[in-house]
Amino acid sequence: MTNVESTKSAAGFKLPFKINVEPRVEDPPRWYSPVLSIVAVIVALLIGALVIRLGGGDPWKAYAHIARYSFGSIGVLSDTLVKAIPLMLVGLACSLAFRMKLWNIGAEGQFFLGAFGASLIVLLPVLPENAPKWLFVIVMALSGMLFGALWGFIPGLLKAKFNVNEIISTLMMNYIAVEWNNYFIYAVWSEGGFQMSRMFQRNAWLPRLSDYAEEFPVLRGLTTHMGLLFAVVAAIILWLILTKSRWGYEIRLIGDNPRAAQYAGISISKNVVFVMLVSGALAGLAGMAEISGVVHRLQGAISPGYGYTGIIIAWLAKLNPLAVVLVSILFGALILAGREVQPTGIPTLIQGVIMVSLIASDYFLRNRITITRRVEA
Repeated sequence: MTNVESTKSAAGFKLPFKINVEPRVEDPPRWYSPVLSIVAVIVALLIGALVIRLGGGDPWKAYAHIARYSFGSIGVLSDTLVKAIPLMLVGLACSLAFRMKLWNIGAEGQFFLGAFGASLIVLLPVLPENAPKWLFVIVMALSGMLFGALWGFIPGLLKAKFNVNEIISTLMMNYIAVEWNNYFIYAVWSEGGFQMSRMFQRNAWLPRLSDYAEEFPVLRGLTTHMGLLFAVVAAIILWLILTKSRWGYEIRLIGDNPRAAQYAGISISKNVVFVMLVSGALAGLAGMAEISGVVHRLQGAISPGYGYTGIIIAWLAKLNPLAVVLVSILFGALILAGREVQPTGIPTLIQGVIMVSLIASDYFLRNRITITRRVEA
């Protein structure tokens, strides 16, 4: 146990209490971790409010503005969900890997390769231009997942066979993925020399709610696309895998106690490769959903850092796939309405402070802190 003594004041007095810090012998209550996450968000919002105030703005009006332009009507809620869809999928990708304490920092690169794989079906082309929409959706989704899985497989194999640090390998592969896409954007598939490919034909677009406005007028103008269905179904399946299946038990056991898992005959190397494959496939599906549901062409500016934001979302959701969906909606709101806030860097600052606060909160999960009255001898 560590006693954190209060320092003497200039007059030589001590505060009438002392802070005791000791490692936790037992796990904290189940409610403790979610409460710490909420506190981390509150701290981030307070720091953001301070920065807005220092910049001459009104923080409460700024936050009210974010809420209004993210959830104030069915139309803006639809736009928020569009921003949240890729976050859901990359958040799920990170959650799966992190649950096994496999630090996949490469969801951004896997996202870009998923977008490339989906674009390949249209621009190569693999399917004829007049193929039915349902066929384009299926084949583009499979191709995006395949390319994302490939980008996860490489660092997974390096980790399993040669114990290469996956943080370094996945991070470096992000840059390779971006430059790979840029080569095709600027050279092979450039439209008239511009930094983008041609527009995909309509039957290669993911269906939107507004596509059904003739039958259901209430859906007119709503931009939410089929990627939301992908994300919700993926979250449910991943939750079932982690909580109800033998493979999920193996993932959790390896993450909690790799020695016990090895003693039980579980192949850690095989699971490392397979988890990275599935994690990469989820991030690749996010790239496919964004390129087919929103951008409709291959170009460089398709991600404002979705892959890195997914890391924050996974930790804030405590690696719970169902919670990832809800947290992603909140971060989608930050991205959508944050561009209206001045200074413009506030949303990114809030995301960063949330991440730092979450990391700091682990200290309170590992240690128990008590305050006791000082007893003078």
